[in-house]
Amino acid sequence: MKVKIVNHSPFDLPSYATEFSAGMDLRANLSAPIVLGPLERAMVPTGLHIELPAGFEAQIRPRSGLAARNGISIVNSPGTVDADYRGEIKVILVNLSNEPFTVAPGERIAQMVVARHEKVEWEAAETLDESARGSGGFGSTGKK
Repeated sequence: MKVKIVNHSPFDLPSYATEFSAGMDLRANLSAPIVLGPLERAMVPTGLHIELPAGFEAQIRPRSGLAARNGISIVNSPGTVDADYRGEIKVILVNLSNEPFTVAPGERIAQMVVARHEKVEWEAAETLDESARGSGGFGSTGKK
């Protein structure tokens, strides 16, 4: 699938690291490093603008390495870029660790997965079909 992209950063376009990668790394388009203190968050620009086809979204997800090593995540994970959005993609990073974290210009800060989605038409009903799970919610499947 071809997707139009405008790159206002000095960095290469996002690309897949391996043959079977689902996501492409996004880089911080910064002129200087920023420091995130513990529990602080910042909206980090990428310099990227995309034009997705109808029926697709771009999901912005945390990078597992940053999360595991440094406690860096994304506040609205996964973030969604809708097909009709043309503004700059920005990533809302949060530092969930007890140590300050420096985001360097060009650092890989998130991954983007482009995915198809469906539109829902609601059908009002008085009852729902039974299922094996029923109304069991959080933790209802328990340990076996």
